[in-house]
Amino acid sequence: MDGMTIAEAPRGLRRAARATGAVLAASFPATAAAMTGPWVDTAADVLAVIIMLLVPVAGIYLFWMVHILPEKVAEKRQHPQKDAIKALCILSLFFGGLLWPFAWLWAYTKPVAYRMAYGTDKGDEYFVEMGERLEKGELAGHELQSFGEELDEIAARGALTPELLHVRSKVQALMRARSGREGASPPAGGA
Repeated sequence: MDGMTIAEAPRGLRRAARATGAVLAASFPATAAAMTGPWVDTAADVLAVIIMLLVPVAGIYLFWMVHILPEKVAEKRQHPQKDAIKALCILSLFFGGLLWPFAWLWAYTKPVAYRMAYGTDKGDEYFVEMGERLEKGELAGHELQSFGEELDEIAARGALTPELLHVRSKVQALMRARSGREGASPPAGGA
């Protein structure tokens, strides 16, 4: 195609060249009368200031929101090490996000070593919340049973905090009361 004129080019190539030329001509009109005047400079200055102020603020906010996602996940999943995950998220902010993937993985992993040491893979807040639900009467029989067994397992390891000891005593009292009601015979006679 070196040295070939448009007249010598194949018909399909000539059509493509004409179509490309028509698109370019329509895209860039010869006169842009609507975009002239002093207001264009003022609008450009205002737009530049807005962009210079808002884009960095929005970028920092977005960066921060992404970096606290592992913390939110750990809270939602009742992770027992959520405070350490939160600290790692804060450190990640200062190290340009390099530690963020580790915080993300940590938030989604099951704390197996924690379970081996303490007998549970839930944080103390979970048990306090379950104790509050217990006081309100929102726990069903099987939930109460498994909750009591989990607290007993933690107590057997000697890892109960004073707050959890209080919750455990409430669970045991309620379980005794329920078993007393279940063991009682129905009243004789009836209507």
